[in-house]
Amino acid sequence: MYKNSYETQQFSNMDKTTQNQANDILVQVYKALKEKGYNPVNQIVGYILSGDPTYITSHNNARSLIARLERDELLEELVKSFLIFNGL
Repeated sequence: MYKNSYETQQFSNMDKTTQNQANDILVQVYKALKEKGYNPVNQIVGYILSGDPTYITSHNNARSLIARLERDELLEELVKSFLIFNGL
């Protein structure tokens, strides 16, 4: 599994284009979920944790949009935004 569980693993950064794309996709998916009456936060979390695309509505092509990115890319964008929002 891991070479040495005591060594810190390094995660590679997304390039700037992918970061912008992830941000744009999350905004569009959020809006589509909201328009359909879903709780966007719960639905996006469900998708990221499970990988099940049925957590995301097909309204406004949201399901196809979110599938363009890996779940780790979406999670990276969310963590980055949270840290920036909190001044870190």
